[in-house]
Amino acid sequence: MARPSTHVWRLGKWARTAARHGALRGIQNDPNTPVPVKRLIGLFSIGTVKRREADYAGAFRAIGPAAIKLGQSLATRPDIVGEDAARNLLTLQDNLPPVAFEAIRESIESSFGQPLEALYASFDPEPVGAASIAQVHKATTTDGRIVAVKVLRPGVRERFARDIGTYEWAAAHLEAFGGEAARLRPRLTIANFKRWTNRELDLRREAASASELAEAMVGTPGYSVPAIDWERTNGRVLTLEWVEGVKIADLDGLRAAGHDLPDLARRLVLAFLKQAISAGFFHADMHQGNLFVQADGTIVAIDFGIMGRIDRRARQWLAEILYGLITGNYRRVAEIHFEAQYVPAHHSVDEFATALRAVGEPMRGRPVSELSVGQMLDGLFAITRDFDMQTQPHLLLLQKTMVMVEGIATSLDPEINMWDSAAPFVHEWIRDELGPEAALAERIRSDTETLLRIPALVRRLEEQYPPRGGAPDPPPLPRVPLVWEEGGGLGVLRFAGYTIAVAVGAAAVGAARWFGLI
Repeated sequence: MARPSTHVWRLGKWARTAARHGALRGIQNDPNTPVPVKRLIGLFSIGTVKRREADYAGAFRAIGPAAIKLGQSLATRPDIVGEDAARNLLTLQDNLPPVAFEAIRESIESSFGQPLEALYASFDPEPVGAASIAQVHKATTTDGRIVAVKVLRPGVRERFARDIGTYEWAAAHLEAFGGEAARLRPRLTIANFKRWTNRELDLRREAASASELAEAMVGTPGYSVPAIDWERTNGRVLTLEWVEGVKIADLDGLRAAGHDLPDLARRLVLAFLKQAISAGFFHADMHQGNLFVQADGTIVAIDFGIMGRIDRRARQWLAEILYGLITGNYRRVAEIHFEAQYVPAHHSVDEFATALRAVGEPMRGRPVSELSVGQMLDGLFAITRDFDMQTQPHLLLLQKTMVMVEGIATSLDPEINMWDSAAPFVHEWIRDELGPEAALAERIRSDTETLLRIPALVRRLEEQYPPRGGAPDPPPLPRVPLVWEEGGGLGVLRFAGYTIAVAVGAAAVGAARWFGLI
């Protein structure tokens, strides 16, 4: 573990980089920023030449690979970084210069323990993409299949571990200041960020995520996940099916290929809803560079390093919240927030419903080009402080992905209405999962699970209270009154007298022995 002075040195170096990009001005001017933090920023910023307009994305890019990932995750947290910073961070692209091919070759050969040529018949030394964690090469396997090979950058795990250690140290001290800093729970935010990045740094986990998502999306027309080559995959190398198609960001290319862009937008939204609400397991890095469209119109996703997971109860709450906002049932949405304990019980449900109405009503019946899900999230974040709502880190990835999906859907079809696209799916899911039949089935399932746990419960009781042995029970023993129990206070006096008499008698016997009388 690094010493505090090391963490302070790193934070100071990063602060100076951020100050040069004008990225600390908002923190210094925010009345909720703890005074010691403002003083440190002022100290670290001495002598720096600051940009007039803040470039938050440029600051995170200049700080390093771990900061790029952190900046991307903060892009959906206007409650922490502010609306201007969040919008600017949405432009933060994870593109870095590639690692030399010789280093990549050495990494592959050392991880598999065999020459590169034993695994791949051909391997393009020029990567098709290079990011902060890994880079991707096109190759052909020894059995003739064209594949994409993703390789971790050498030393990236160690560098991320070092930087995240400093993030944890800084978050702990920030949260200790209390107030608004504690409400935003920075320690939990960094803990989730650490978990997400650790998953990305183990390419076996990414391969498993791709496999699980493919199973969850079976039967979904027009959506596909590349197949994994498990024989050529380990913790540092991932080999999967090569995808031929047009990037979903290439609108001219999509039109030239004859694709229906509004239909692509609708199918993308439905695919996301099926993952998040039906499966509870979703692709959480659905930016434009990770989606392709094949010749037959199938949307293919790549890069499964960041995945989100939501348990069944949280999915039920989410579906009811979305449907309540779609239908204008703000009272029910408010009740769900209180049931989930997102809002402390001392607040008024009706007041919270009114605040939700102020956010939801302007969105109903309007296209995304006029008002967006991202703006809705901004509005929801704005009321969290008024109702003492702590941030829910398990929903951060969902919020981030919703903004990404909305941005892509809007680029494909500026007139799309996310609410109208989502309403039929959400309504059907609620009917199937929360209707009377579903409630009865859930009750039967939970009661059956309870019954099946009874034998184990009986065994634990028997271990706690074992049966008697083969010996007969002892006979009942008569109760002998104790001296201190007789006659209340008189009994106590008698006991004291008995004790003194015994002591005096013992002393007399001892004295007699001493003088040789006995």
